[in-house]
Amino acid sequence: MNGAEALLRTLAAGGVDLMLTNPGTSEMYLVEALEQVTAIRPVLTLCETVCSGAADGYARMSGRPAATLFHLGPGLANALANLHNARRAQVPIVNLVGDHATWHVANDPPLASDIHGYARQSSGWIHTTRTPGEIARDGAAAIVAARMPPGQIATLALPADCTWSQVDGPATVPAPPPRACAGQDAIDDCAAAL
Repeated sequence: MNGAEALLRTLAAGGVDLMLTNPGTSEMYLVEALEQVTAIRPVLTLCETVCSGAADGYARMSGRPAATLFHLGPGLANALANLHNARRAQVPIVNLVGDHATWHVANDPPLASDIHGYARQSSGWIHTTRTPGEIARDGAAAIVAARMPPGQIATLALPADCTWSQVDGPATVPAPPPRACAGQDAIDDCAAAL
């Protein structure tokens, strides 16, 4: 199985069932893998602002992380306004951002950009997959990060060669961390104040 399929199977095992997409050429292996991983429903959007706004709304309503798929750094940059709102509301979102193949980045291709710089505006967790063998594990880490109470945006940059290369398979996703609960004394104090 290639890295794209292993990543998507990991996301599905971690509770992601919707991916809002606005992909380009560097994300084609992820698009192809969406046909194999039927547990995730892909929704193609016409622009990144719709993609990020819909992910925000879905995650708020469902209580589960939504996933997005953006074309390189410029695609992520186009989504930042809605991701800002999601960050302020502590909404769990996993952003997947395609990137050029690791060996191609040195050539400064036309759409090369500072993905981490863009992501820093809205994401609590940012990472770039470095090798194909890390892609599923990085996807599991992104889900865990997005679900950290009270919720945050996790952005994972995916070099194209990491998605098309053969890998061992999906990674295990740990159970979500428990949310903190108010103690009985705090509840009693609130009730008395009311």
